[in-house]
Amino acid sequence: MLLEELFNKPIDREIEGVIKADDDASLYVELDEYVITNEVAKRLDAFLGAYLNYAGANGVWVSGFFGSGKSHLLKMLALLLQNKPIEDTHYPLDLFLSKPPFNEGDMQAADLKRAVEIPSESILFNIDQKADVISKDELNALVAVFVKVFDEHCGYYAKHPYIAQFERELDQDGHFDDFKTAFAESAGRDWESGRQRAKRMGQYIDSAYSRATGAPVSDILDKYRNDYRLSIEDFANQVNGYIQSKGDKFRLNFFVDEVGQYVAENVKLMTNLQTVAESLATKCNGRSWVIVTAQEDMSAVIGDGAQRSDDFSKIQARFKNSMKLNSQDVAEGIQIRLLAERREYIEDLSSLYQQQESNFKTLFDFADGSASYPNFKDREHFIKSYPFVPYQYILFQSAIQGLSRHGAFQGKHSSVGERSMLGVFREVAIGIKAHKLGDLATFDLMFDGIRTALLSAIQSSVQRAEATLTNEFALRVLKALLLVKYVKEFKPTIRNICVLMQENFDKSIIE
Repeated sequence: MLLEELFNKPIDREIEGVIKADDDASLYVELDEYVITNEVAKRLDAFLGAYLNYAGANGVWVSGFFGSGKSHLLKMLALLLQNKPIEDTHYPLDLFLSKPPFNEGDMQAADLKRAVEIPSESILFNIDQKADVISKDELNALVAVFVKVFDEHCGYYAKHPYIAQFERELDQDGHFDDFKTAFAESAGRDWESGRQRAKRMGQYIDSAYSRATGAPVSDILDKYRNDYRLSIEDFANQVNGYIQSKGDKFRLNFFVDEVGQYVAENVKLMTNLQTVAESLATKCNGRSWVIVTAQEDMSAVIGDGAQRSDDFSKIQARFKNSMKLNSQDVAEGIQIRLLAERREYIEDLSSLYQQQESNFKTLFDFADGSASYPNFKDREHFIKSYPFVPYQYILFQSAIQGLSRHGAFQGKHSSVGERSMLGVFREVAIGIKAHKLGDLATFDLMFDGIRTALLSAIQSSVQRAEATLTNEFALRVLKALLLVKYVKEFKPTIRNICVLMQENFDKSIIE
């Protein structure tokens, strides 16, 4: 029997490994395939309790290492709370209620329904993408991004905030539609295209403004440009005005991906974030939430130092609702999405476990001062994880973190780019799908899952070895060693390398 025959769905089917905040192409698939692990269910329960019973803290900090699914969770929350139909037929709430544990119809499902019944809109964005022309050195760099996405959400010109303010005031005074009609008649183009070249459209803008409002003006946009000042308080007031216009219960929530990368160890930006959330809480009275993601816990993002400790306590009070994803969440998600087995082969896997149970206890024992890594707990655990070994989830996570700390990855944030834990494990599974029942995935195979994201200097030794070595086993060992090079807890002894390679201890690693 081949390994690919074991799985309930084709192992090589298209799976989006990296979830992007601004990608609307596969929303139904992303919702349908989202796995609510036991730990995520607990954190969702805590979040729903806070969302339904506002107690002053409107910030949520979603943290997790590379590929842990934090962006996926953020996007699902954004879609779920506003609950707009996907592909005109599917409502996010219905899809969530069909998944465990919500399909059990208990109190948690009731809380979810109550939260979604609150009318809301979600503004979901990756902060670094939206900040493409905003320098981090600017005093109000972070709030400028919030203003930009809010203006965009309202339908105003987000590229230049003073033009957005011009549009907003026309709208508030009931003249915006008349202005757009007058502009199109005089300029011969619609306002949406005309505002992109506003500097050359001054006479048409003045003429349209005068016709719409009845007030003669000259160089009206120049006045808005000169008078515009960015203010967190003004932003919060504008958000509150928008919320009030939508009804008594309406909420406007901001879902911000990769905030941790953007503000890392920058006290000014971190304080900006805390002030934005606090101002929204004060002005909007719990009707505007700020949910963010970061690759680290809040304390790790802020850094060390007495001043930073004080900043941390303030920010922690604002973002007291935390949702931390860990390697167990990832393992459970991969097992359900990727490795779900066909029922007819469970007996075969059970027999395999019984045959090898005693061998697992010795084969996957890391010794010589290395950290203790998990083994198969029982038959059920083996069936869920096969052909992977439990230690691989945790060790690979540590390997990625170590490589990232040492600047091994390409990209401005030294991240893994277009790879996730799910994506890497999927590539490994595809690579061994033609293997027979009884084979296990070896740790070295994961190197190929991230090599395209590694700097050339990091993988140069592998490239040289591939060009010169004839010993395939030695090449595999080299890949495994590169992965664990910066894992402090892992001691790369001959015994431990044998475990990674699933080779007998008496085989020479050195040759």
